[in-house]
Order: sequence, then C-alpha cells, then structure tokens
Amino acid sequence: MKIKIEKKALVSLLSKVQNIVERRNTMPVLINILLEAKENQVVGFATNLEVSITDKVDCEVQTQGKVAVNAKSFYEILKELPEGTVHLEKQDNNWLKIKQNKSVYNIVGISPEEYPIFPAVTSQEFLKINAKVLSEMIEKTIYSVSMDETRYHLNGVYFENGGEGKLKTLRMVATDGHRLSLVDRELTEKMSSLSSNGVIIPRKGLNEMRKLLENVDDDFLMAIEGAQLIVKHKETVLMIRLIEGKYPNYRQLIPQNLSEQVKIPREALLASLKRVSLLSNQKSRGVTLSLSQGRLEISSNNPDLGDAKEEMEIDYKGKDMKIGFNAKYILDVLNSMSEDQISLELKDQLSPGLVRPKSDSSYTCVIMPMRI
Repeated sequence: MKIKIEKKALVSLLSKVQNIVERRNTMPVLINILLEAKENQVVGFATNLEVSITDKVDCEVQTQGKVAVNAKSFYEILKELPEGTVHLEKQDNNWLKIKQNKSVYNIVGISPEEYPIFPAVTSQEFLKINAKVLSEMIEKTIYSVSMDETRYHLNGVYFENGGEGKLKTLRMVATDGHRLSLVDRELTEKMSSLSSNGVIIPRKGLNEMRKLLENVDDDFLMAIEGAQLIVKHKETVLMIRLIEGKYPNYRQLIPQNLSEQVKIPREALLASLKRVSLLSNQKSRGVTLSLSQGRLEISSNNPDLGDAKEEMEIDYKGKDMKIGFNAKYILDVLNSMSEDQISLELKDQLSPGLVRPKSDSSYTCVIMPMRI
C-alpha cells in the first residue's frame, strides 16, 4: 500500500475511531485500525466487536493494499504534523512509514489478515431520520441506562415504534430500576424494520451515535439488520450489535392518577438542588422536598458535613407533603430539558414521582422516592 493524502482528511477519519478501539482488551488486535487503499480512496475500519465503524476519504493511491496499525499512536502522530500532504507506505514487515517533507515515522503494524472481518451491509431498507431529533432523544434517555453489568438487558436504551396506530412515532426508553426516561418523537416515515418487540441499543453504541451526529444538521440513514443497528451518514457507516434479551414491561413502571401536581421554574429548581445537595449524603445524594400551599422547601442533612435548607415560591395548591429523592436523579432530568417550567406529579411519599416539561407531554421521567 502506498498513498498520498491530505493530513486534514486523514485526521478526520482517525478521530472517528478513537473511542471505538479498545485500550485494554483480551484481543490485542482491536487496538488497531485497518486501512485499505483502493480506487483513489482510503477506507478505515475499526471495531471492538460491539461497535464497528467504517469511513472513507479521497486520496491518491499509488499502490493498492491494506495495513493495520495502532490507532492511537497513528492519530497522535498525525495530529502533530503540519497541514499538507502526507505520504503513507506499507513496509515488508507490516510496519507503516509516515513521511511528510523531512519528517519520517515508522510505526509497528500487524498483518491485515489478523484483523476481524468487517460485516457487510446488505439492508436495502433504510429509514431517514433527522440527526437533531435523534440526538435529542439520546440525550433525554441515556442517563437512565443501568450501569449494573449483571442486568445486561438494562445496559441500553429500548427502541420501538410508538405502538398501535403510531408507526411513524419512534419511542426510546431507558431505566435502571430507580428511574425511567421515555421520549416519543414523530418521524416522516415508518420504520417497518423495527419489529413489534423493539430492540435494545447498548450505551456505548449510543454514545458513538451521539458523537457521529453532533455535527450533522441534516438527515442520516438507519436500519436494523439481524442483530445489528446500522447508522449511515455520507461515507461513514456505524454498526452496533444489539443487546439480546427481553426488555421489561416499562409501562408498569409509569405511575397513573397522581393526585398532586406542582409547577416549578426549571432553572430555579436546578440551582437550588445543586446547592442543597452539596451537604447531602455523598453516596445516596438524598434531599427532602417539603410541599405546602405555594411553597417548596428543599433540605438535606449529613451529620459529617452539616445541613442545608432553601425555600421557593411555587404554583401549588395541594396537600402538605414530604418526599425524599436522590438529587442526582432530579438534576439529570432537569439538565436534559430546556423548557422554562417543569411539572412534578406526586401521590404520596412512598410512590414514584413523575417529571415532565410543562409544554411537552411526550417526554416523561419517573423517579423512585427515597426513605426520609
């Protein structure tokens, strides 16, 4: 393999794989990126067996071929080089020679045949989705994904069509057993490849989707093919291995007929919770919300640190109530919203609370209470 390529294009390709290649892995081959030069393009492949990515950029191919080298070392060297043309040449011992003007680097490579075979994309049925819409949906759910690896079916976000008569609605749900986030968004076309049972997309895959889409203003393509989710934007293809298993019946976790409703300014509640939680138990992050007519008191108590109390005037006409919550759970919800007012619905101190933006009933967050 021998090519001439602009440094900027190569750095752009390499930057997309940095979070996918594994730093520590039982398969050392996975710290590498596989490059293949053909037809005036260089194609990059990287995988950790859960998430795979391929991307291609234009270059001048003098000799076709493949090379696999350490992705991080290659990226760090390229980043420090000045802008301009870079010459890459594979050596007989699978090393890669990087040359620019009077700078020459040789980095150790492996035989391309050792690299895992990248799965081919054969799906013809791609759904067109607006990147901003899906990025927002990920932001509104990913914080509720369980970190407990023993509950593997909760280690991702559940994707499904919005249900009977809502084939053009995409729903995303995440829960860790202590909280739940659910968001619905309308699509311009239905995703018929999404089965009625839905699919579970792992956290790591969603993070890579979010990074891929963060600078995208237009639509991208998405399809489900067997046990893989495929995401395409221009020349970049992301393949995510879905989590096997049945997602719990999340609808049972959403409380119904909550008798008390509070309307609270989001920014004021966010700021107050941040301050009061500084003196909460640093493990449980517990705070107490005390409601009375037109007033909300937020308090925390930690024998090792002290206590804190703040009051807010709010729109509330219900019964007096005290309820405990993990402050981090409420903060995560508030940070995922942009609306000025939120609605907090409660029943009693033992029942879950429900949080929504006042103006968006299609986004629902459930938080389990703590013992006061």
